[in-house]
Amino acid sequence: MKTIKNKIFILAVLSVIVLSGCKKILEELPRSTFTPEFFKTEAGVQGGITAMYQHLRSIYGQPYFYNTLETGTDEYTYAQSADANFRDMDLSGVGQITPASSRSDALWGIAYTNINTCSGVIENATTVPTIPASLIAEARFFRAFDYFLLVQTFGGVPLDLGSGELKFNASPSRSSVRNTVPEVYTKAIFPDLLKAVADLPTNPRVVGGVTKNVARLMLAKAYLTYAWWLQNPNNIPTYPTVANRVDPDNNSVAAYFQKAYDVAVDAINTPGPYGLLGTYYDIHVGSNDRNIETMLYADHTQQNALYNGVAITGFESEVGNGRNSAVWMVTPNYTIIRSAPNANGAGTAVSSVQREAAQSLGRPYTRMCPPIGVFTNTFAEKTLDARYDGTFTSVYRANWPKAGNVPNTVLYNANDLPVLPGEAIVSFLEYDADAVGLVYPTGATFAGKTSNNIGAGQKPGRADFVIAPSGISRIFYPGLWKLGVYRTDNGTGLGEPNVPSTRPFNVAKFSEFYFIAAEANVKGATAQAGKSARDLINVIRARAGKWKFSNKNNAAFVADNSAAMVAATPATVDLNYILAERSREYFGEGYRWYDLVRTQKWNELAGTYQICAATYGAHTPQSFTRTIEPKHYLRPIPQGQIDGMEMTAQEKAAYQNPGY
Repeated sequence: MKTIKNKIFILAVLSVIVLSGCKKILEELPRSTFTPEFFKTEAGVQGGITAMYQHLRSIYGQPYFYNTLETGTDEYTYAQSADANFRDMDLSGVGQITPASSRSDALWGIAYTNINTCSGVIENATTVPTIPASLIAEARFFRAFDYFLLVQTFGGVPLDLGSGELKFNASPSRSSVRNTVPEVYTKAIFPDLLKAVADLPTNPRVVGGVTKNVARLMLAKAYLTYAWWLQNPNNIPTYPTVANRVDPDNNSVAAYFQKAYDVAVDAINTPGPYGLLGTYYDIHVGSNDRNIETMLYADHTQQNALYNGVAITGFESEVGNGRNSAVWMVTPNYTIIRSAPNANGAGTAVSSVQREAAQSLGRPYTRMCPPIGVFTNTFAEKTLDARYDGTFTSVYRANWPKAGNVPNTVLYNANDLPVLPGEAIVSFLEYDADAVGLVYPTGATFAGKTSNNIGAGQKPGRADFVIAPSGISRIFYPGLWKLGVYRTDNGTGLGEPNVPSTRPFNVAKFSEFYFIAAEANVKGATAQAGKSARDLINVIRARAGKWKFSNKNNAAFVADNSAAMVAATPATVDLNYILAERSREYFGEGYRWYDLVRTQKWNELAGTYQICAATYGAHTPQSFTRTIEPKHYLRPIPQGQIDGMEMTAQEKAAYQNPGY
C-alpha cells in the first residue's frame, strides 16, 4: 500500500474483463476488495488490467483536476460562478495555490492506487500460464503513464510504496521517500514504455485498448519532456532542490530530443490502425467518437449505468465515481437567455434556449471562461481554419418547443424581429471588424424589452443578439463544443442534460506525433527528409483547412482551404508557433498547462490576459496580470499526503516542493 491521507487500499472495487460477443469491449463486473494472491489468478490479472482502464475516468473528465490543467493558462481563466477551486489556479490575485487548496490532489491518490495495481499485475502475472506478455505490457504502459503524469505535475515522486522500488505493496505504509526526476524517468517511465512497445500488439486487444503506437506516443512525449527538464532554459527549481539535472545514463539533452523525434516519426511511418481523420470536425463530433485518431480515451456509455460508472438519467453532482463533467465547468449559463412573446418586444419573457443534452449546449456551470486573446490571437483566423468552428459553440439556437410546455410558435428577439425554433438567438461575432453598427445595452436588456437578458448587443437587421470578441466576459462566452454532450436517446425532448457526459474523454491522439516530432526538430533533432517541423505542422494545418460542416450555421459546408493554410505557415516554424498550433488543435482538452510548463513558456504566453467583467452588459476589456513564480511550475504535494506520514515537521517540510 502507500501513504495518501494515512493509507489507501489497492482498490475498493475491482472490475473484471468480459468479452461481449464479437464486439470485444471492456465490460465491468464489480468485485469486493481483494488480496495480493488474487493477482496470481487469470481473473485477478484480467480484472486488474480492466481497472487500469477504468481509473482513467477518475482523472479525465474530473472537473477540478481539469481546472488545474487549464485555468491560469492562456486558454482559460476563472468565470463568474467560480469558487476557490478555480480562482486559486488563476494566480491573478484572487486566490493562491497551497498544498491544501491545489486540486492536483485528484491525481495523486488515483495515480498511486493504480500504480500499485499495475505493480501487482507485473509481479504476479508471469505465474499464470494463460496470461500473455502482451497483457502484462498493458500494466507496464499504465504504470509508466501514471508516473509520467506525476513527475510532470510534482517533480520527483516515490517509486517505493513500502515494499521496495516498483514493488507491489500489500500493507499500509506511513513513510515515504521521494525519488529524483531522473530516477522516475530512467527507472520507471522509460523501461516500462520500452517494454510496452516491444510486447504490445499493433492492433488493440479490445476496443480502446493500448497498442505499440499508444506506448510510442507516451514514450516520445516522455523523451521530449525529459529533454526539456534536463535543459532547464529558465532555471526553474525542481525537487529535490539539490538534484543535478544530469541524466544517470549519461545521455545528452540533444540525444533525448532526437529520441523523441525518432519515436514519433517511426509511429507516423507505421501507423497501424490509427491515422488522421479528414476534417477537424470529424474528430470531435459526438456521432464519430472512438475514431481512428483517438488512440486512448476514458470511456463511458449511455447504455448502462453500471458500465458507465455513474447514473445516466436524473440529476447528478459534478464529481465522484469517475464522472465526466469537465465540460460543465466551461459552459456559460445560456439558459438565462430570454426572448419576447410579443412583436413589440414586451410580455412575459420566454426561455428560448433551454438546457438540453446536446453537443452545443449541456449543463452550465460558468466556472471557467476563455480570455479575449483566445479569440483575437489564438483563433485569429476563423474563415480558412475550421478549428475555431470545430472547437466552440459560437451560436446559441432556439429550442424552446422541446420543453413541451411553451405554446409560442414564434418569439421576438433582437430588433424585435421574429425567431423560430432552430434559429440563432445569441451569436458571437468572429471578428471585431464585424461589429460595425453593434450597440450594447447598458445592462442585461434594452430599455422596455424583455428579450436578451444577458447584455448582448444588436446589429441592424439581425434577429440574433450578438457579442464581439472584445466584448466576451467572465459571465457569457462561447462554450466548448468539442467536449459537449452527445446522446442518442433524447427523442423529441431535451434529453438528460443533468447527468455527466456519457461520451469518452479523449486522452491521446495520433495527431500529437506530428507535434512532438516538430517540437523536437525545433529543439535540434535531425529531421528525416520531408518531415521537418514545417512539413509536419503543415500536415495538421492542411487538414485544418478542410470543412464538411459549419457549426456556426448548423449546416453542411464543404470547403478545402488547405493550400491557403499551408501557404500561410511561416517559412521558419519556431517554438511559439508550435505552441500556438497546439492550442488551436487541442484547446480545452487538458494539454495546455503541461505544454507551458514543459517548454517553460507559461509566464511569457499566459502572464497577462484580458476579459470583460462578470456582469451582464459589461463589454469593456479589463487587463489582468498573473503572478507566476518559478515554484508554480510544480504543484504542491497534497496536504493529505503530508499529514498522513509519520515524520517530523522538518522532514515533512523537506518532503514538500520548494516554495510551498
